[in-house]
Amino acid sequence: MTKATVRGRAGAGTSARQRTVAAAARAAAKRAEKARESSLDEEAAENAAAESAVADEASASGTGADAEAREQAKGAVRDEAGAEKSAKPARRISGAATAVLAALVVAGLVAVAMLGWEYRDDQRTQEARTEALAVARKAAPEILSYDYRHLDRDFAKARAHLTGSFAGEYRTTTTKVVAPTAEKYHGVVTATVAKPPGGAPAASVVSAAPEKVIVLLFMNQVTNSTQVSGPRLDLNRVRMTLVDTSGGWKVSALDAL
Repeated sequence: MTKATVRGRAGAGTSARQRTVAAAARAAAKRAEKARESSLDEEAAENAAAESAVADEASASGTGADAEAREQAKGAVRDEAGAEKSAKPARRISGAATAVLAALVVAGLVAVAMLGWEYRDDQRTQEARTEALAVARKAAPEILSYDYRHLDRDFAKARAHLTGSFAGEYRTTTTKVVAPTAEKYHGVVTATVAKPPGGAPAASVVSAAPEKVIVLLFMNQVTNSTQVSGPRLDLNRVRMTLVDTSGGWKVSALDAL
């Protein structure tokens, strides 16, 4: 009994020691594995550090090149900006000179046009004076003369010189007043533009424009009728207004002064 118990205890101690040895062996194996992994990690870290150094060097080299390129670009921009600043005053001066020149050219053209228009207007006015005065000298005697023996013919000849509302007024007056009186008293009126001995007819232009002329005439009117014993001479002044129409210069008004 006692021997059996001793052998049992010895076996149990042997088994415990075996487990302890196995555990120590496993722990030693784990430490070895960790050491190996640590060694690999250090090697990987060294390799990564080396690669990082190479990359940093390459990056530093590239950055330097980029910085140099940027500096060159900045220099080019500064040069271009300087050139543009230098060119702006020249462009402003050139633009101002062009504007002044254009203004002078326009002013010159306007002046030439105005002078041309004034010259043409003066020329037309002078032509109007000459033409209207000639018409007035011819029209006045025919408008202010009549003969009871051929009133229709005389009045028609006078109306050929008239225009506008004055033509209607003349027709009304001659039809309702002049014709009945002339026929009743055998009236004959002969009108002429006064003319001094050796001089020109007494007619002159009061005012003139290219389309309108006013003429002052001195008229002699000799009247014969059954109401007077002999010819009666009347000296009259008349103001005649003439306008330029499609049919020539026509009388638009006639006033006794």
